Amino acid sequence: MDYWRDINNFIDEYVYALQEGNAAIFAGAGLSIPGGMVDWKGLLRRPAKHLGLDVDTESDLVSIAQYIYNQTNTKTELAGLVIKHFEDEGRITDSHKIIANLPIKTFWTTNYDSLLEQSLKLAGKKPDVKKRVQDLSLIRSKRDAVIYKMHGDANMAYDTIITKDDYETYELKNQLFTIALKGDLVSKKFLFVGFSFEDPNLTHILSKIKILLEDNTQTHYCFFRKILRTNFSEDESGQRQYEYEKIKQELKCIDLKRYSIRPLLVDSYEDIPMILSKIAEKLNHGNVFISGSAEVTSEYSLQKLNPDEFIHLLSKKISENDFKITSGFGLHVGSAVINGVLSHMKDIGTKNTNEYLNMRPFPQFSTDSRDIQDLWKEYREQLIEENGIAVFVFGNKKCNDNPTEAHEIILADGVEKEFELAVRANKKVVPIGATGYASRKLWQKVIDNFSDYYPEHPELKETFLELGGSETDANAVIEAVIKILKTIKGD
Repeated sequence: MDYWRDINNFIDEYVYALQEGNAAIFAGAGLSIPGGMVDWKGLLRRPAKHLGLDVDTESDLVSIAQYIYNQTNTKTELAGLVIKHFEDEGRITDSHKIIANLPIKTFWTTNYDSLLEQSLKLAGKKPDVKKRVQDLSLIRSKRDAVIYKMHGDANMAYDTIITKDDYETYELKNQLFTIALKGDLVSKKFLFVGFSFEDPNLTHILSKIKILLEDNTQTHYCFFRKILRTNFSEDESGQRQYEYEKIKQELKCIDLKRYSIRPLLVDSYEDIPMILSKIAEKLNHGNVFISGSAEVTSEYSLQKLNPDEFIHLLSKKISENDFKITSGFGLHVGSAVINGVLSHMKDIGTKNTNEYLNMRPFPQFSTDSRDIQDLWKEYREQLIEENGIAVFVFGNKKCNDNPTEAHEIILADGVEKEFELAVRANKKVVPIGATGYASRKLWQKVIDNFSDYYPEHPELKETFLELGGSETDANAVIEAVIKILKTIKGD
């Protein structure tokens, strides 16, 4: 699909919010439907039919739920429907997976299912789930994210918000949820995914915020599927229905802007995971993994800076240009990388290491029955996954095959493995050939097949050639690396 101007602007703004730590997600039924869950129409269809009603012709589904309740004055039937359709059902979707891997700490949802918390656990995160008002006073130790399930959970089906009575008494019984959501809507940038904006609770909260803050609110975003002519029959009736639905959508989009919510129209719901992937990709392009090891540095051919000074200054300059650096603590490389980042942090007067540096030294032995090589492979995959760009320097080690003989210096196969993993994961690779060894070999590989590695940036080849120059000024090479990184990032 084409990422037209509105989509591109949204991606830039949301990535910035993610980087600043104030991005949030509001998940509606549309997020879970591709995973096998039902929407409200699917939930109420059978009992509504018993009442003589057709959910496909009704818009006030909250009232239908109330009518079902009124038949017995108990929630037994409705609770049974919630359990049947949402408890231990469905599968995690691509959108769930992408969202769970983003650095988001605040999630709100009206869904009864547990797919959001399952996806966070799959991503190695520890969610703190708030299903009732009482849960708000409890803080789960070492939590990575908070999920506010403002309408309850399928495992507590009798307490779910589903009838008109529930909605009318929500402010009284669940006021702390309302207060918490108001605070987040004021301070965070929300992306509404799979939400129809038919929920009376949210509409009430948004109106309160508008009254209190007037136009001084955050800008939020939501996805809507564009009304297309191809979705209707080709006859005159289909044309009328298309025109009617198109007008209604346009008016709804205009109305949402009153609450500082900007609708993003997509041709298909399948476009949403593509856009979310674009967000993850752009965000990761701000994270740089520096791969390399150096038992010796005799092939280093740059002028004006010795090898340690080069790695130090390179890392400092990368950090100065708003990239977060990950170091695997490679031999004689990792310490220089860390010192470079710390030097930049000292210059700007911050001690918040987590914003600038991710130190990930490789495990030196296995504590279980797993082979250390398997452990390293998994570790490398995690490192690559967390970063959008991999920079390669040096890449040599001692050969320990024959302990009775003098150690031979060979290319570091680990550096080459990290290159291949990065390429397979669609990450951008930047080998600095002038540092020699494995990096020289990898740089030549990129130069010889440049259009395969950088089809979208053919203009960068001349800059890449500078990375392999012999007897080149080290400062010029660092400038070339920064230019490449900023172009990849889109700065």
